[in-house]
Amino acid sequence: MDKNEIEKIRVEIKSFHAKTYEDLEFFRIKFLGKKKGILTFLFKKLKKIPDKKRKNIGKILNELKKNVQDKIQIFHKKNFIKGEKHYKYKFDPTIPGKSIEIGSLHPISIVKNRILDILKMIGFSYVEGPEIENDWHNFTALNIPIDHPSRDMQDTFFLYKNPDILLRTHTSSVQIRYMKKHNPPFRVLSIGKVYRNETISSRSNFMFHQAEGFYIDKKVSFLDLKKIIQYLINSLFGEKAKIRFRPSYFPFTEPSAEVDIYCDDYNAGWLEIMGCGMIDPQVLKNVNIDSEIYSGFAFGMGIERLAHLIYKINDIRTYFENDICFLKQFKNDF
Repeated sequence: MDKNEIEKIRVEIKSFHAKTYEDLEFFRIKFLGKKKGILTFLFKKLKKIPDKKRKNIGKILNELKKNVQDKIQIFHKKNFIKGEKHYKYKFDPTIPGKSIEIGSLHPISIVKNRILDILKMIGFSYVEGPEIENDWHNFTALNIPIDHPSRDMQDTFFLYKNPDILLRTHTSSVQIRYMKKHNPPFRVLSIGKVYRNETISSRSNFMFHQAEGFYIDKKVSFLDLKKIIQYLINSLFGEKAKIRFRPSYFPFTEPSAEVDIYCDDYNAGWLEIMGCGMIDPQVLKNVNIDSEIYSGFAFGMGIERLAHLIYKINDIRTYFENDICFLKQFKNDF
């Protein structure tokens, strides 16, 4: 083990440069491999060197070993990435890191949360109900018997018959479930998906989200209903929003009305946004609430339609296309 041999090893270690992971592995094995590594072999020969020289040579070998380990560490930090056939160096540490984008709520969720916040401030509590319903909760208890012509108003997805199990056509079924288990007074809001067999177009879909509120207490009147709806619409659309009530028909409310809002955009004029009315005494009777003592009202609205007016979205199908560019618009709106 002469000085020329040591110097040759030192120069080779210093000048080494890895282009691939295989280069780095070959370098490691050549010098530090357990069986044929150059430095491993020289360390084994130390036993045969006289004591006077052993200490000095051992110091030199440890220095060379550290140089090899430092080289390996340097190239490991450059992050070789395995490709299809071999490892390739693909990472540039000078490139700025990618920022983490903050996600956004869906416009349907934003409007839903607004309605919840608005109505919770005046005492409404939030409840949910099943999307798969039976005939009694979805129709019969709401004053819609089997032969009633109003059933033709909703083309229903029946899952099976006798007993009739279906996808709920409105969240009014939650009214029935809640009123059966609780005694008045109460103010309740329910929001969820409802299903109707409708042709998918820019204005309709087989599924949409409906928000329904109902309030039952002593001496509740239609004036109370109008005040609540005016408060809700003004909170959503601003104090200058214009609304009107038109007489209408729903089998579970009497009297009934539809609520329109005036829309200046695209010369749309008056647009219907919800239905409402005083809960029919027969509905109260069906859930064992005395209609001689208590009265109440209910109102229901489609959230997609409200979002359409708030955000000026023209096509209802856009809500369900998962278009990232579309959804990014709402990241600062909640």
